[in-house]
Amino acid sequence: MEIKFTKMHGLGNDYIYFDCIDNPALIANPEAVAAQLSDRHFAIGGDGIVLILPHEEADFRMRMFNSDGSEAEMCGNAIRCVAKYLCDNNYLPGNNVDIYTGAGILSIEISRNAAGEFTSARVDMGEPILHGLYIPVNIDKETIIAEPLTLNNGTEYAVTCVSMGNPHAVIFVDEITDEQILIDGAEIEINPLFPSKINVEFVKIISQDAVEMRVWERGAGETLACGTGASAVTVACVLNKLTSRKITVHLLGGDLNIEWGDNNHVYMTGPATTAFTGTVEIS
Repeated sequence: MEIKFTKMHGLGNDYIYFDCIDNPALIANPEAVAAQLSDRHFAIGGDGIVLILPHEEADFRMRMFNSDGSEAEMCGNAIRCVAKYLCDNNYLPGNNVDIYTGAGILSIEISRNAAGEFTSARVDMGEPILHGLYIPVNIDKETIIAEPLTLNNGTEYAVTCVSMGNPHAVIFVDEITDEQILIDGAEIEINPLFPSKINVEFVKIISQDAVEMRVWERGAGETLACGTGASAVTVACVLNKLTSRKITVHLLGGDLNIEWGDNNHVYMTGPATTAFTGTVEIS
């Protein structure tokens, strides 16, 4: 069966999007489809797939599946792309939309240019979860700040853990290296301390208002950007008294503007881009 798709990315964090609004059962086995189509050598290629669906309690629903087939709760870059898709395909008459995700219903404010075209989205990412057991981390503390974590090779890191609907371990370093991301990040993801595995961010502080970040994403490996990760990093920076509450996060794919508001909500602002559209044969 041939199915239409749209390839989109948020700062290089790329997914294959399927419009399931009129047919929620369009993709019968999304886990297998994600693993099949994400291969960058033998298929379309991407960090996974995203299904755009109807929902009774929100305007729309987003389901996302990583390149290994596992379902993830949320992705900040993906939800901006969903907002752009809805704008581009005339699903949205206005500039506000509520989207149901695995992290709950998130509200998005869309910016358009003079021609009415999507330019960026500001996402209310909700309140960070800081209690260890609810992130989840196998540590019963109100906050997990600079907690020692020793790897198999003896390397010790101080991890600050935050959930933005999905779990993150944030590590502050003087310089970010490939070894940290590709070797240590992969080991930390599956450390028994994290019962649902975990996303791992390595962060270099640039100033009170800016940081650099690279991310090892749970179920996908290193990606060029991560919106929930950038949000978790901002919270971790404030908890460790390293930055202000409103910062620019420099990722490999570009910049995100993140603010941890006084109302305890985290707000993420950034772009979304359509790469190409097409059809694909799904068995």
